[in-house]
Amino acid sequence: MVLAEGETGVADEALAAGKLWRPKRVMITPDAYALPHGRLMLERAEAFGAQVIRLSGNRLTGLSGGADADERKLYAMAKTTFAIVVAPPGQRKLQPIPPSADWQFHVAQGCPAHCQYCYLAGSLSGPPVTRAYANLPEILEALRPYAGTGQVTSKSKTRSHEGTTFEASCYTDPLGIEHLTGALAESIRFFGAWDANVQLRFTTKFDGVSGLLGLPHDRRTRVRFSVNAASVSRDFEGGTATLAARVSALRRMALAGYPVGLTVAPIMPVEGWREQYRALFASVAGALDGVTRVDLTAELITHRFTPSSKEVLIGWYPKTTLDLREEARAEKRTKFGGFKYVYPKDSMGEMRAFFEQTIAELLPMARVLYWT
Repeated sequence: MVLAEGETGVADEALAAGKLWRPKRVMITPDAYALPHGRLMLERAEAFGAQVIRLSGNRLTGLSGGADADERKLYAMAKTTFAIVVAPPGQRKLQPIPPSADWQFHVAQGCPAHCQYCYLAGSLSGPPVTRAYANLPEILEALRPYAGTGQVTSKSKTRSHEGTTFEASCYTDPLGIEHLTGALAESIRFFGAWDANVQLRFTTKFDGVSGLLGLPHDRRTRVRFSVNAASVSRDFEGGTATLAARVSALRRMALAGYPVGLTVAPIMPVEGWREQYRALFASVAGALDGVTRVDLTAELITHRFTPSSKEVLIGWYPKTTLDLREEARAEKRTKFGGFKYVYPKDSMGEMRAFFEQTIAELLPMARVLYWT
């Protein structure tokens, strides 16, 4: 749901209608306040009850929590803070993001959810504050020169029909903050009006799609819902929409003509994993029953972690039951010279065979884009 300028009276109604993040405080820099989109986000956040902090400079301050603040206190404070800033030029220089898309761009950084396996842990520096970018029109216009370039979909024999793809959810869950930012709606309109072979992509664990259903997307936006085994979602995905709500939202987006997808991540061989994942795919098949022109993809991503991300996650979630045993994993070198812990080869092969066979059986219309 997107609040338009001046619609402050519907904040309580929006909160009652779905599970929306409600930050305790909103911080805004002078440069962000000077931009219309920045002021609009500030108004929305204030309507949802956030304390407003107008910063005197363009750096975020006041995030230390004081001398007695421990890691858990810093985490809690950061997770309830919404910062409105201007994306610097370095953020606007696009980078490739294989195997998902040709390019990644950022409307925000940080996520309000509390996933105990969070992929952002160890990737983003500083406290996990959610930062939204006030210079959104500038960010979107900067995408135009990249049309027709890239090595993932633009040059792929099997995916070239997707066009040049732009991923908007590398460092955030944009739907989880859409009621504050409106960035997805603006991005969808931008891509829908862009007369080029391009596609916007984002993935989400939330279900607040009502404000997106009637937008002129021209089938140039693919929304993927991050789904998992029921026990994984229940135990490790705090602050998100339920699996049933996500699957229902997927149906609503498909009925509205959007290309849709499943991001099955992070895949874990938990107890009863075959039965749980099979039930998941069966529920998706049921949700899409009767929907015409379904364009469905699946991206299959197994759980992995690095030494640094493990350290951060344990600091954030000291009582987690997430399996982070290094001795139960294999080491895989990264292109940057580091390494991450992945499942052993035999386990990976067994899981991959199950997922590909089960999806082919229950969701024959789905295209599996990759396994990693």
